[in-house]
Amino acid sequence: MSGVRRAWGELNQLAVTAGLACAGIGFALATLLTAGLSLLGVGLPLLDRTLTGTRALLERQRHRVPDPPIRSAYRPVSGGLTARLRTMAGDPATYRDLAFLFAHFAYAPVAVVLAVGIWLGAAQGLAMPAIHTVAPGAVDNYLGLPIDSLGNAGLAVVLGLLVGVGAYWLPRGLLHLDEALTRALLAPTARAALAERVVELADTRAQSVDAQAAELRRIERDLHDGAQARLVAMAMNLGLAEELLARDPEAARGLVTEARTSAGTALSELRDVVRGIHPPVLADRGLAGGLAALALGAALPVDLDVNLPDRLAPPLESALYFTAAELLTNAARHSGAARVAMRLRRVGTTVRLTVSDDGRGGADPERGTGLAGIRQRLAVFDGRVRISSPAGGPTVVDVELPCES
Repeated sequence: MSGVRRAWGELNQLAVTAGLACAGIGFALATLLTAGLSLLGVGLPLLDRTLTGTRALLERQRHRVPDPPIRSAYRPVSGGLTARLRTMAGDPATYRDLAFLFAHFAYAPVAVVLAVGIWLGAAQGLAMPAIHTVAPGAVDNYLGLPIDSLGNAGLAVVLGLLVGVGAYWLPRGLLHLDEALTRALLAPTARAALAERVVELADTRAQSVDAQAAELRRIERDLHDGAQARLVAMAMNLGLAEELLARDPEAARGLVTEARTSAGTALSELRDVVRGIHPPVLADRGLAGGLAALALGAALPVDLDVNLPDRLAPPLESALYFTAAELLTNAARHSGAARVAMRLRRVGTTVRLTVSDDGRGGADPERGTGLAGIRQRLAVFDGRVRISSPAGGPTVVDVELPCES
């Protein structure tokens, strides 16, 4: 039954594909019509709406393609009507869209008719003995085999089974061809992908520089307001104790005790600063030990599952550690969750961290700096962050980072 459901599902997918193709050809013809009217000085708003609708339709087509996903190939569009149309008219992806719409319309309906026709042909072959018995001569041949006797009608059943095997696999092949056509015309070209990558690297570099500058300012502030102030107070107390040592030993002893307390506090604050730069637990026990320490110290119960065969590069370990710490903090503060699950896996050249909670959901990277900061931190490593947090929960954050094998 599972095979029948799969075949039926693939036929439905082909039908949806044909429906999108028919809708797409309407958009393509409307685009050409409004473009012609625009040359006469009218129809510019209609052309803008038509192009926008076409892009929305084709985004749906991109999302129908399984992994790896197809990224949008369009240049950013902004500004007024004239600026928007100028950008879309100068974007090669616009013309690739039109080529896809016409090619898709020529392919998808034919694919559906072919798939359904072969299934009907298989059904006819399987039903041939019954047809010959009920209405002899109604069908004179099946795939070149004369149906003039019940024996030949039985042989038609065998041919029908063979046709059914082909009908079973044909929709999958047609869907693969549809995917190939979509990738060929709707995916970014190599040149566009390279240009997008250059922009992405420039943004990542700028974010990295800003983050490093902010981190240096934080360290400087922590040292100035914390350990440095403690050390200055300690030096003053020791100086006063030195002056009082001869005439008031008890007062000098009290100042020395206070200086010793200040020294211990300063040492603790220095350790906190160092822990904020690169936690010592990572150097001692690696990322697995660091995550275990985070889980033990978390405000919520944490179900930890780590499968890491060997150590990662120190920058990757540090980035994943602080990411996990930030996500645990967010879950404790904002989610209202009762438990958190944290899972770390390394598969090939990718390491994946998943943190989920059973809270109320509704996490939005645009409304806070925590999740946005995680994305900025991991962008330096070409990391990907996927957030699923529907209202009512649960919240699941997937982090993927490339790593050396």
